[in-house]
Amino acid sequence: MKKTETARRDGYLPLKSYTALGDGRSVALSGADGSIDWWCVPNMDSPPLFDRLLSAEDGGRFSITPREPYTSERRYIEGSNVHETVFTTAGGRAKITEAVNSGSAGRLPWCELARRVEGLEGEVRFDVVMRIGTRADTCSPYLVPNRNGTVFNAGAVLGLLRRSDGVVVTREDDLAFEATLTVQAGTREVVAIVAGENEPLVVPSIAEIDRRIDVSDKEWREWSERIGYSGPHRTTVLRSSLALKLLLYSPSGAIAAAATTSLPERIGGNKNYDYRYAWVRDAGYTIKAFLKIGADAEAKAAFTWLIKRLAEHGSQVFYTLEGGMPPEDREIALPGYQNSQPVRIGNAAASQHQHGIYGDIFEVAFRFVEAGNILDQGSAKTLSALADECAEGWRQADAGIWELEEQRHYTMSKISCWQALARAVQMAEDGHLPTTCQPRWMRERDRVAEWIDGHCWSEERQAYMAWAGSDGLDASLALAVRFGFDGRDRLASTMEAIDRELGAGPFHYRYTGVHVEEGCFLACSFWILEAKALLGRKDEARRDFETLLATLDAEGVYPEMIDPDSGEWLGNLPQGLTHLAIVQAAAALGDD
Repeated sequence: MKKTETARRDGYLPLKSYTALGDGRSVALSGADGSIDWWCVPNMDSPPLFDRLLSAEDGGRFSITPREPYTSERRYIEGSNVHETVFTTAGGRAKITEAVNSGSAGRLPWCELARRVEGLEGEVRFDVVMRIGTRADTCSPYLVPNRNGTVFNAGAVLGLLRRSDGVVVTREDDLAFEATLTVQAGTREVVAIVAGENEPLVVPSIAEIDRRIDVSDKEWREWSERIGYSGPHRTTVLRSSLALKLLLYSPSGAIAAAATTSLPERIGGNKNYDYRYAWVRDAGYTIKAFLKIGADAEAKAAFTWLIKRLAEHGSQVFYTLEGGMPPEDREIALPGYQNSQPVRIGNAAASQHQHGIYGDIFEVAFRFVEAGNILDQGSAKTLSALADECAEGWRQADAGIWELEEQRHYTMSKISCWQALARAVQMAEDGHLPTTCQPRWMRERDRVAEWIDGHCWSEERQAYMAWAGSDGLDASLALAVRFGFDGRDRLASTMEAIDRELGAGPFHYRYTGVHVEEGCFLACSFWILEAKALLGRKDEARRDFETLLATLDAEGVYPEMIDPDSGEWLGNLPQGLTHLAIVQAAAALGDD
């Protein structure tokens, strides 16, 4: 177990002190001080039931905290997303085991957040508080007692707090539920929330809920045992795979980029975005990672979802988790994490075009069939149309992988077009796509490569620049090594320049000049060490990998960014791209 910081600053817990719980539909963030400060019900992209993460004073929470001074040690159960926290006080030790429960047949048709408190030594007394959030003052929660229980209502969500007999209620009204509980060595109490949205609600017994914590743990561990990855750092890869599994929205097969909104990329800054949507890029990388670790069912579900969305809506940057078009970006009236504003719902990048989506989808399709799988005619038709679209439009400027406001000829965007056309040509040669347009795809592929070398390479800097005519660097170019872009020597020289100019200790900024606006982007550092491994510098890459993991010192959930000076975590979490980069980097260390 790891000792974890529990001190709050202005009411906010460090992001590093949170772990994630989930059931394939919703994700809760549980703090090291026993407070669940984020849970969107019933879905990851629903308004939050608990939102203390973005509003320390008035936000909703579900806390079980020792009444005396304490220390906290935490861990995930091995191979599981069920989590344990051990609290030690002067009077004893107690453990909280918690999960967003599932059943033996998979995800429950309601949300069930369960917390078991067990005495280990001596005696420990706890305060229990459940405060329902107001969803940024868009609702006013209230209670409705009836013969079967006291129901809380928050907008369209209704639910019950279930408790064992030893949980003594001290307050129950529209504003809060408060109680105390005491455990001694060998005793246990259970507190849980059962909730749904605009639907009748099952009222399970506390014994059923308690039992389902163990059922959930068993289901997670059985899933982990089926993971086929046997390369280096298997424990780390498995933990990141479990985090990615939390982001797989099981009702549709979509993959959320992260489970939160508006966690800042710099404390006090305004780069605070909503990541509870399914980006084509993130979905593509996740599907590839699932294929690599042998999670074929998850890969197939996500790939099917992605292909259908592309056929339905065309080449969009991202979609809602249900598969629709994202809402317009808007601000909501919350203070924000450590008072970082604005807090947002929606994402303005929905209106952008990014050439990267072509490379992402074709890389996934190529890996899918390379693994021995088959495309249906409809999917092949959709992919062929996208290849034609890429061949026709690659000369246009776009917003780039980093979704910047100014349209430019980004080098990585052009490489993504090359990647898409190269994979389309190969898939046609292998009989997976019609060959009618293959000659054109081949010619355009070669033209893209020539354009990149003619416009994006700097002889003076001995590196590919961020965009044509730029004098800055872009760390995402490390991905070009994985994609097999031509020019191994030039890519190696570019990696050296990126490492030298964008590095900050073991971490890296996304592109030149962005250090004044945000922290280091964790995925970039793992992409760079992966590139080093693929370029033959495996010993250096292994050292980098181990240094990064040791410096981050996480339980298994990683954010988007980190402040390289203070070590403070930044950005939304769990961040899919970070976990994906870890999986890919570890695999590259073992590839011959």
